[in-house]
Amino acid sequence: MSLRTQNSLRDSLRRIDGRGYKAYKDLRGAYDFGRYALFIDHVQGDPFASPSRLRVRVPAAVAQFAPALFSNRARKTALEDYLTRGFGAACGARARRDRGSGKSGQIYTADCAQEVLERTSARVTSEHVEARFFLGLPAFGRRIAGRQAEEMLFHDVPAIVTASLLYGSLPAAEVLRHVETVEDAQALRGQLEPSKLVAFVREGAVLPRESGVSDRPLQGQVVPFESPDSLRVEMEGPNCGRVAGMGIPEGVTLIVGGGYHGKSTVLNAISRGAYDHLPGDGREYVVAHEDAVKIRAEDGRFIEKVDISPFISNLPFGRDTTAFSTPNASGSTSQAANIIEALESGAKVLLLDEDTSATNFMIRDERMQALVAKEKEPITPLIDTIRTLYEERGVSSVLVMGGSGDYFDVADTVIMLDGYRPHDATEAAQAIAEEHRTGRRVEFAGHFTDRRARVPLAQGVQARRGRRVRIRARGEEAISFGREEIDLSAVEHIVEQSQVRACGWIIHEAADRLFDGKRGLPEILDLIERELDGEGLEAMVPDLAADYARPRRHELAAALNRLRTLRVAQR
Repeated sequence: MSLRTQNSLRDSLRRIDGRGYKAYKDLRGAYDFGRYALFIDHVQGDPFASPSRLRVRVPAAVAQFAPALFSNRARKTALEDYLTRGFGAACGARARRDRGSGKSGQIYTADCAQEVLERTSARVTSEHVEARFFLGLPAFGRRIAGRQAEEMLFHDVPAIVTASLLYGSLPAAEVLRHVETVEDAQALRGQLEPSKLVAFVREGAVLPRESGVSDRPLQGQVVPFESPDSLRVEMEGPNCGRVAGMGIPEGVTLIVGGGYHGKSTVLNAISRGAYDHLPGDGREYVVAHEDAVKIRAEDGRFIEKVDISPFISNLPFGRDTTAFSTPNASGSTSQAANIIEALESGAKVLLLDEDTSATNFMIRDERMQALVAKEKEPITPLIDTIRTLYEERGVSSVLVMGGSGDYFDVADTVIMLDGYRPHDATEAAQAIAEEHRTGRRVEFAGHFTDRRARVPLAQGVQARRGRRVRIRARGEEAISFGREEIDLSAVEHIVEQSQVRACGWIIHEAADRLFDGKRGLPEILDLIERELDGEGLEAMVPDLAADYARPRRHELAAALNRLRTLRVAQR
């Protein structure tokens, strides 16, 4: 793309000042600003529409980031994340609300959570540094405010570029720490499986969050994490060196303790440990297996032809549970489907909290077994299947348990939280289980191997309304997909709205290109990951906007499975 001069942009702004808003369309193109190029990729239709999409590209010789800062995938993702956050902060310092109507004067980029994700908001290569952002072109009513637009493009944007995209303007030690922290976390995560661990929590980690609606670390009186001696392991990062902490072994692990002693806080930290975190987050060296999936009950969810027979069978009227479908699942059937779907997407660790689980799915105690015979109860509880999951499929489980000691019978490891401090209670729990043997019978004699494969069909995945594709994120909890709304409120591994938006577009693109009526869902997810690894998110999202972040394969599958028009074939 040939570059026009910045003076031509200034002349255009002065020429269209006061004209109807659609005259802004004349600005589309690329402009040479000396130290960087400005790209105006999309111009909004009116001042109340979504802001315009722009990019700035700074040559590597001007940006001056050392190649060592982006020499591998982990470092590159971390540096791009740092630049996104810095660019966003610089935008926030320049944005003003007094520049006209609607979204006039807005300037912003991706809104980042505590996790470090692969995003489209910034790109670093050996040739250039690029940042993508949104800008509300100013207007009074629907008349172009040319002078205000000139101020934004010729004063605000250059100041933002200088403050956030030039290495000489940044705190070098902070940039390096950001990059090295992410590289270390990925190295620690890579050591879990060879060490037969599913998670690692570093000594001194700060696990509690600021509040139920904020994921920032709690400040003030906080109990730093201390590992029990029997579970303490050492791991090594390329930059942080040897670090000690608690290793959670493969198998079945219970997290127990009294109410408000930190059980769910530990589980949530492990859950988020599938992602990398910012330095200073408190959980930057809390890592979990990359294929850990949080499972919960989800009343009312849609289910399409899922083989839940290991958990639920013998339904009244002979209803088939090897291809179970419902528009309105109960707590137990939804939790069963969530586990089977997680296995289908490749989960290796299941994370469960009894507070968000269906009681009748988790256990049937001795007294209930005596009253209600097995042939009258279609649900086989998780307590009877959890060891088979590990022994047949190698799928470990970590469960928060506060009310059922029967799980002591199936646990390999028991961690007790007391005043936010963990203790290894495995021997004590096993002794209690031995001393207080119950007459409870195991009700599972099945298998988790050779389940039926599901083949998604393209005709059920339609995001078009008329001629246009309609995909929008509704916060972190839903996707507006064509005429449907996909409810993601119970998919706990989604951490940013930008992941939700990317899920919608990747599903749409995959349905167009990969849903051939023959490929099973695992194969489709493999192909998607291969394409994203090789070409980045741009391969499967529609434009060069800042607001996409890469979801894991498990969240992609979760979104697809909750699309109420989805149809699958089994093989």
